[in-house]
Amino acid sequence: MAKPETKTPSKGHAKAPAKPESKAGTKPASKPDGATKVHEEPTGPARLKEHYKEKVVPAMMKTFSYSNEMQVPHLEAIVLNVGMGKATQNGKLLDSAVEELGIISGQRPVVTKARKAIANFKLRKGLAIGTKVTLRGRRMYEFLDRLLTMALPRIRDFKGISPKAFDGRGNYTLGLKEQLIFPEIKYDSVQSIHGMDVTIVTSANTNEEGKALLKEMGVPFRA
Repeated sequence: MAKPETKTPSKGHAKAPAKPESKAGTKPASKPDGATKVHEEPTGPARLKEHYKEKVVPAMMKTFSYSNEMQVPHLEAIVLNVGMGKATQNGKLLDSAVEELGIISGQRPVVTKARKAIANFKLRKGLAIGTKVTLRGRRMYEFLDRLLTMALPRIRDFKGISPKAFDGRGNYTLGLKEQLIFPEIKYDSVQSIHGMDVTIVTSANTNEEGKALLKEMGVPFRA
């Protein structure tokens, strides 16, 4: 008696092995090409955030007689902006600035473009002229911590920052002359020395409240 034939699946119908899933039942996220450790989402409590909750809030409530903790101003964002006028002649300078800002901030920056054409500066609308990044949450607190404890003290003859750079609504902008004050940036790898603007956005309604908040956070204002 002949044995019954057993059908074997052809290569075209073979089942692919199932992909591993996470505990939540979703596919694991793949790491984007070119991503580095500096762009990974940080975890754990930030030192300055804990300082704000434990020290700043009680001090501000006492100074301004707030009736509720929700009235106490807080940090909303920190915006780092680098203008690279030289990038119109040399695009590599902008690429370098973008990479350095990513290292400094721990977040991938975006390229800023000219909003209008200026003939005298040979500037065309839409031309890439700089880079910026907006930090919130833990990255914002971590950057401010490094700025205050590591970067600013590296400025020669540093005696504090000007208390007059508020915008009337409690936000403060600090101008830095060079990126080399950040220890993450190595002098030998720098294409060009450039400055940047650091804007600290707060929920304060007045300059007085904004200054008091930043002072309690450890910002060293000149007398």
